[in-house]
Amino acid sequence: MATKLDRTPPLLRAFALLEHVVHADGAVSLLELTELAGLPKPTVYRMLNVLENAGLLQREPEGRRVTAGPRLARFALDALLSEAVRAPRHAILKRLAQEVGETVNLTMLDRGEVVYLDRVETAWPLRMTLVPGSRVPLHCTASGKLLLAMLSAVRRKRVIAEMTFERFTDNTIVDAKHLERELAAIRKAGMATDNEEYLAGLVCVAAPVTAAGRIVACVAVHAPVARMPLARALLHLPALHVAATALGKSFET
Repeated sequence: MATKLDRTPPLLRAFALLEHVVHADGAVSLLELTELAGLPKPTVYRMLNVLENAGLLQREPEGRRVTAGPRLARFALDALLSEAVRAPRHAILKRLAQEVGETVNLTMLDRGEVVYLDRVETAWPLRMTLVPGSRVPLHCTASGKLLLAMLSAVRRKRVIAEMTFERFTDNTIVDAKHLERELAAIRKAGMATDNEEYLAGLVCVAAPVTAAGRIVACVAVHAPVARMPLARALLHLPALHVAATALGKSFET
């Protein structure tokens, strides 16, 4: 007897497989995908081969599990950076920037780096300019440390193991054990700071953006320490949390 999945167009079946892979916490096996999709193993195997050849999925070195491929990652990021998608979130960031009087940004984790999805600059002459699509390190930025802290233990250890601990300032964390202690404190606090760790003279505070029960991004405020010491930056946390709630809803629509 034909099932509902049997009657689903092949294109949508393939899309469903991609959804299972990107929603999984780590690489997914063929058996897991077969059970999730409710399709015969040979069918899933053929579809995975097509998706892998297209660069939408990629196999881990042993060949038994798959993760999102480079083409799928680029597609997802391009979609998030598109003007139509950015517009509602940009309006939220603009209101936040007006309230706090400093530069604010929205970031996500992308393959071991922080990527800027959007940003509203302060009108002050002393500022750091980063356009959407810019990337910064994980280990020395407020958003990077927060996004890293909220990963599962398995995935977090994998990312840290592949990390290059480049020193940018005297305050940069440059070893894994120190970083793990910092991440534990961040998980407990539910927020993160950058106390002149990436750029000397610049401080930042970041709060998580949650959608459908998952942390999908960070919203942050940063400024020169001469204008906004870290203690004062922390006073903007309530405004960051309000903006994070609004941003989270935008990821669910």
